[in-house]
Amino acid sequence: MLIDDLSALATGRSYELFTDDLQSRRMEIEERTAGRRILVIGGAGSVGSATVRALLTFNPEALHVIDQSENNLAEMTRDLRSSSSELDNIDFRTLPVDYGSSVMHRFILEQRPYDYVLNFAALKHVRSEKDTYSLLQMLDTNLIKLARLLCWLQEKGGTASFFSVSTDKAANPVNLMGASKRIMEHMIFSGEIAPDLKVKMTSARFANVAFSDGSLLQSFLKRLEKHQPLASPTGTRRFFISLREAGQLCLLAAICAPENHLLIPRLDPDSDLFELKTIATAVLEYYGFEPRFYDNEEEAKAGVESDVESGHYPLLLTPLDTSGEKSYEEFVSDGEECVEVGMSKLLGVPYRPGHEGSLLNLLTVIEEFLSHPKRNIKKERIISEISTVVPELSHIESGRSLDERM
Repeated sequence: MLIDDLSALATGRSYELFTDDLQSRRMEIEERTAGRRILVIGGAGSVGSATVRALLTFNPEALHVIDQSENNLAEMTRDLRSSSSELDNIDFRTLPVDYGSSVMHRFILEQRPYDYVLNFAALKHVRSEKDTYSLLQMLDTNLIKLARLLCWLQEKGGTASFFSVSTDKAANPVNLMGASKRIMEHMIFSGEIAPDLKVKMTSARFANVAFSDGSLLQSFLKRLEKHQPLASPTGTRRFFISLREAGQLCLLAAICAPENHLLIPRLDPDSDLFELKTIATAVLEYYGFEPRFYDNEEEAKAGVESDVESGHYPLLLTPLDTSGEKSYEEFVSDGEECVEVGMSKLLGVPYRPGHEGSLLNLLTVIEEFLSHPKRNIKKERIISEISTVVPELSHIESGRSLDERM
């Protein structure tokens, strides 16, 4: 299937990457999902909702979606009701619930068991480490609430498969968001959190999702809409996939991946890593502008009107000097390996265990941080504790946050 025009600017492709893999595995997916009960957590965000849409085509008996964003749930439901008829034949429900709350615990215990549980709930931005409060909230959302969920599923019983999405930033992480997702991988694969939860565990690390909510590429469109300069760091290369491809990848990983494996897209660093400056330029050209480059924020903001009148548009180029950012992304950590999993555009990464016992100790320490608000906690202490579980963390601390950028 052809990819949309804007996504093609970011991916360098005119076709969808996983079409052949979906086709070859279609019968397998149908057999495993038709008539089954599926719970999607964090399912109203960009990738979660794309996965929900992909799942709907395989006729599950029930598809229930949990997300704290009431507005996103409403828009997703309106969109699905307006564009397809799949909802007419299944038990489709959306609930604006915090997935780590007592309400969620009650919900799980009162429902019939789910065959598949897919988790997308997370704070996913590198900027979440900008201060201690944001960092603790990220650890609470990404780790502590996940631990509760696994224990509640163990208490309920009956689940056959659990999928939780990871990120390419979990490979050789340099930021605490990426490290938190590496810890998430340990949580679901090690069996330490809920040892009696005997389910198939899978995950996926994948590229940046082009024009997804909150992404830099989406900001390009927002800045154009609001008549504001675009901004991009220099010397920064990223892998990209489209939103539909992200949903397809998560579907394949959740249903078809081997147990205790992460799936990664088969992308080539030499041909598939694209510089953000190049994509920003392509977006401007797509909308009929020639970029005019700036290195000063005030000059870029002041130049919008005159630049537009001359057929140009201001593009601010910034140095890559904010905490937790590296010049390129990768999918596989040092010491990990890639294996074939029977798909043409996807590879598997078998889970590599961490230090036994360090995970439970870290979660206990994070719980103590969260439950003692009068205790003075420094970011350096949190980094030190995280490193006991993720010794490969090479944190880049510059003292500058992405919130200080346009």
